[in-house]
Amino acid sequence: MGEKVLVTGGTGYIGSHTVVELQNAGFKAVIADNLSNSRIEVVDSIAKITGRKPEFEKVDLSSAEECKQLFEKHPGIGSIIHFAAYKSVGESVDKPLEYYHNNINSLINILNNMHRLGIRHMVFSSSCTVYGQPDQLPVTEETPRKPAQSPYGNTKAICEDIIRDFCKAQADYSCIALRYFNPIGAHPSALIGELPLGVPNNLVPFITQTAAGIRKELSIFGDDYNTPDGTAIRDYINVVDLSKAHVVAIKRLIDNKQKNNYEYFNIGTGTGLSVMELVQTFIKVTGVKLPYKIAPRRPGDIEKIWADTSLSNKELGWKAEKSTEETLLSAWNWEKHFRGI
Repeated sequence: MGEKVLVTGGTGYIGSHTVVELQNAGFKAVIADNLSNSRIEVVDSIAKITGRKPEFEKVDLSSAEECKQLFEKHPGIGSIIHFAAYKSVGESVDKPLEYYHNNINSLINILNNMHRLGIRHMVFSSSCTVYGQPDQLPVTEETPRKPAQSPYGNTKAICEDIIRDFCKAQADYSCIALRYFNPIGAHPSALIGELPLGVPNNLVPFITQTAAGIRKELSIFGDDYNTPDGTAIRDYINVVDLSKAHVVAIKRLIDNKQKNNYEYFNIGTGTGLSVMELVQTFIKVTGVKLPYKIAPRRPGDIEKIWADTSLSNKELGWKAEKSTEETLLSAWNWEKHFRGI
């Protein structure tokens, strides 16, 4: 059995797929999640895919006491992958204090326990939102960070700064922040996928729920952006490809191969697709009709962004492999499996 890895937010969308990849790579996963935007049944689905059920603790990591009790209950944790955070751009604009309280306090509590117990490695779930609306595309890791356009994005930037300063003060600790772009798709088994509680904030679950008849129509937010078809452009990456990057990053830390004790990498495909292109690709690969309407722009959304992934390709030896078509089909297969269609 490999190293024990604590995965916070491990029943969530990216977290659950990463637990699968960790266990497939021989690691032992401990999931900590408050189930505010995920379901406990995900743990059983992970067990079905991997043949091993990860340990699970329901915990509010923004509580210092609950966080400390988690570490006391699970001795022997060697590394941490920290996903747990509120993540809706739009909601963060309406509820900034909730986002700052949850996202920043949970990180500080985890770092305090890492320091207290001598747990020296962490991979942090960051985001391309730290770049704001960049002046030049694609964005590299050298692209200057801009003031975030949402409280959610700002929490990611603040958390990165906290981790950087923590590593500066603790030379024998190492952390990697993965700045990922727009994860989509589902595990090829169709046993886990993106299932937000309530109305989806992300594009693809809204697409699949509309295709399944759960939603009346898809809203495309803005068709007057300065892009070829007027809709916003993003770098959409398959969630399994993204999850594998976390395993590679953990191994890099364990094997002491990092160049500095705080590193950050872009995790994307390197290609920008518009919202309309993604919608049309879904219709093409599934053959399903998809009613949609144009809605006003959302506050906090940026116009266009995509990654230059050459550093993560070179340093991590990682590369996005799955096509957009395969990825969208996996999302639809997951939706159909979950709904019993």
